[in-house]
Amino acid sequence: MVVKERRGVGPWLYGVLWCVGLPVGLVAWASATGDVVPLPAVESVTAGAMILVLGVSLMFAGWYALTVYGRGLPMNAYPPTQYVTRGVYRFYGHPIYVGFLLACVGVSVGCGSASGLWLVSPVVALSATALVLGHERDALSRLSRDVETRRPLVSLPRDDDGRPSGWERLSIFLLVILPWTVAFEAVYRLGIPPDAVEAYFPFERTWPVLQWTEPVYASVYLFVGLVPFVMRKRSHLRRFAIAGLLATAVVTLVYLTVPVVAPPRDFTPHSLAGRMLTWERAMSHTVGAFPSFHVIWTLFAASAWGRRGPRFGIAAWAVAVLIMVSCVTTGMHAIADIVSAAVFYFVFWNYRAVWKRLRDWTEILANSWKEWRVGPVRIISHGAYAAIGGGGGLWIAASLAGPTQVVASAAVAVCALVGAGLWAQKLEGASGLSRPFGFYGSVFGGITGCLVAGVMGFDVLLLLAALAVSAPWVQGIGRLRCLVQGCCHGRPTRDGVGIRYWAPRSRVCTMTAFRGVPVHPTPLYSILANVVTMAILVRLWSLDAPLSVVAGAFLILNGVARFAEEAYRGEPQTIVVGGLRIYQWAAAVSVMIGVVLTMVSAAPAPPFRLTGDVTVIAISLLFGAMAGIAMGVDFPNSNRRFARLAT
Repeated sequence: MVVKERRGVGPWLYGVLWCVGLPVGLVAWASATGDVVPLPAVESVTAGAMILVLGVSLMFAGWYALTVYGRGLPMNAYPPTQYVTRGVYRFYGHPIYVGFLLACVGVSVGCGSASGLWLVSPVVALSATALVLGHERDALSRLSRDVETRRPLVSLPRDDDGRPSGWERLSIFLLVILPWTVAFEAVYRLGIPPDAVEAYFPFERTWPVLQWTEPVYASVYLFVGLVPFVMRKRSHLRRFAIAGLLATAVVTLVYLTVPVVAPPRDFTPHSLAGRMLTWERAMSHTVGAFPSFHVIWTLFAASAWGRRGPRFGIAAWAVAVLIMVSCVTTGMHAIADIVSAAVFYFVFWNYRAVWKRLRDWTEILANSWKEWRVGPVRIISHGAYAAIGGGGGLWIAASLAGPTQVVASAAVAVCALVGAGLWAQKLEGASGLSRPFGFYGSVFGGITGCLVAGVMGFDVLLLLAALAVSAPWVQGIGRLRCLVQGCCHGRPTRDGVGIRYWAPRSRVCTMTAFRGVPVHPTPLYSILANVVTMAILVRLWSLDAPLSVVAGAFLILNGVARFAEEAYRGEPQTIVVGGLRIYQWAAAVSVMIGVVLTMVSAAPAPPFRLTGDVTVIAISLLFGAMAGIAMGVDFPNSNRRFARLAT
């Protein structure tokens, strides 16, 4: 293949931006938020230097491989011309991003920067993940078919009945066990939350600690650690790996957002087992107990061992029961930890069945279009979701902003609704719809409304933060409307992943050729992302985080999620600029604005309270009705501008 010569200063400017501008910007961000993030610093010059050297080495190895073997530049804007499976890419698929993340962590640990470790580094990790999912995966697929057939040595096992290779077994430790260890250690380092609630029932507090059961409790490490070596089929090992990754992601979120703890019950060691138990307790404390990952991993391992045959299954489940009992007898966990862990195990081990159920429900809703005619007026069923989302969102925002900001909250909500209409009309008005609505229009409209309210004497940051907490609710419920209307739909995918549309009025059936074709359920992806975002924002607010951090966190989290989600959408009218969809550019701007907001000094969030004030409820109901009418009532026989919602 002939490589075209690249001329001009473009690659140089691009390189300076990412190799100099980005690191300098991240250091400035960490420095500016040093006093804003009241979290514990982890300082070790030696550990930080080791992590930094490892990260930089991975980055340089990735750059070298892409330049030499890819015959191009290690840049998204000026990518290599060949798919690279040599050098460091023979072992791992994303060394540059992992290396850069390690470099960020190393610098943060070496300098003792709490903001760098707990704010900047996680955002770097999320942004890199979004870039891979939202852009690079498709770009690599277009570059070479080898993406699906030639995989790096360190990767999840294939979904077939072949025997796992040694590298696939080792990959479980590198890609599943290691991330879990890092996540658990991070939760431990964050410490006990100030508003922690104990998980123990009153009758549990007086139970004795049976020190001799410590070896049973500790046996989980061997029980789980042997799983990758005893699996005979790749598909079984893959199931164990994916269940573990899902559990790590979701349970870590629970640890961070649900302040339930389980302090180990006191005892006086009088044996070797007792001293072992004391040593193990020194490595952890009350956080990271609800639900018990000790139990989750035990149940995953028992299910995996059972794949070897009935005898292995009986023995494995007997061991699992003993380990679960030892969680209580050693005083390390409460009953609530055990029960909640069993629930999480069931959900994650059966992730395929759970996903199928979610898809089935989503598909039913996506084809539930109903409409009623009252003279020239058409009332569409999906308007109810807009009403619930809008009304509920204003109630949340007005409650959090307080009684002195009610009028301003309502005015900002109206600005957001108008902004949504103007944005989509500008971008999609020629698509055959007369009254479309766009999410980013509502964001920029809401921000504009907050700024105008600030000029009039209202608290801008309080309004922004309250609006941010309510926005995931508005968008999440609004996505139910999107499902019925058919907007924000996905691109074609395979059975087992996608949903099918056949409702005649759906935009999928009227504007695309995807009728009856499985497409990505992108509104469902958005709903799940908004659930995560709302959990984090509510937790930040309840911890009295600065209002600027709450508002900035929403823009960052939403922007990262939207950038990734957009790659799975299939709307034909979406504008593409510079290889990215217009909404991906908007998502990137959202992240940058969020970063700037977190650097603004602000008052802490007031107490989290949802009001029952009659005035607030009445205004919220009125706005909900307005949103429902705007998005669910039209005049189908009229050709006037803004008259119709659908054909």
